[in-house]
Amino acid sequence: MKVMVMVKATKDSEAGVMPSEELLNEMGKYNEELVKAGIMLAGEGLHPSSAAKRVHFSGKNRTVIDGPFAETKELIAGFWLWQVKSMEEAVEWVKRCPNPMLEDSDIDIRPVFTVEDFGEAATPEVREREQRLTAEIERYKLDPPRFEQGTAKTIAGLNETYTFETRVNIPTQWERLGRQLGHQPCEVGQASYGVCWNFKPGVGFDYLTGTELTDKGTLPRNFTQVELPAARYAVFTHRGHVSKIPETIEAIWSKWLPNSGHQAAESPSFERYGEEFNAQTGMGGVEIWVALAR
Repeated sequence: MKVMVMVKATKDSEAGVMPSEELLNEMGKYNEELVKAGIMLAGEGLHPSSAAKRVHFSGKNRTVIDGPFAETKELIAGFWLWQVKSMEEAVEWVKRCPNPMLEDSDIDIRPVFTVEDFGEAATPEVREREQRLTAEIERYKLDPPRFEQGTAKTIAGLNETYTFETRVNIPTQWERLGRQLGHQPCEVGQASYGVCWNFKPGVGFDYLTGTELTDKGTLPRNFTQVELPAARYAVFTHRGHVSKIPETIEAIWSKWLPNSGHQAAESPSFERYGEEFNAQTGMGGVEIWVALAR
């Protein structure tokens, strides 16, 4: 079952009092436990209601009311969305939560409706629409990234220029590279890379399929090299088929990055195909590395 876990607002949270560094660290560790347990689907803190808008509905009329709102006890300061086995399990997890406020506070747990809860009103058409929406949401679902300090690398291989319409031809480029992999004495490790660089907004980009090399002077004639500078990266695991990588990349850039508080660096971002990647099945061992600005 899904539950929404709501942190009730307090006088301090409505006054904009920020949590201490100690509390932020404690809540961060708690959230990590939720993620590792496979329970947490989403979770965010909310600004005070002074930054909020309320839309009042009366028949066909809509009235917009500016915050702040007086009834503090009816407001929330943050929330989680969890997938749990039962309400009892949710209660046990909430009891493990650090006090999210610097004063006495309350956390409410409420079950989320499923389409089955609506009985006969959930017609086959309603259920089908719900399934389509769920599939669309899942298409853009990302695991939380890890953050790594990447070292400088030289990636060398085959390079092509693409528009956003012609990028469907990238698999053919990988096939051509495959015939040359493992034949360069200067290759580092077993990983291969797909580097997106030389980006031209509204036009296209260059895409290099290659491996890390140590000796820049022994490149085959048809190889291009790209320098990846040392940078801090957000690293995302791509869990689906390799053909779905564009969807993961789109979710990173259009969903995660604008809401993350980070900015992308001008350095190239890349796909890394580790030893676990199975070229026959197109599954496993794929990561998306996005360079972050300092």
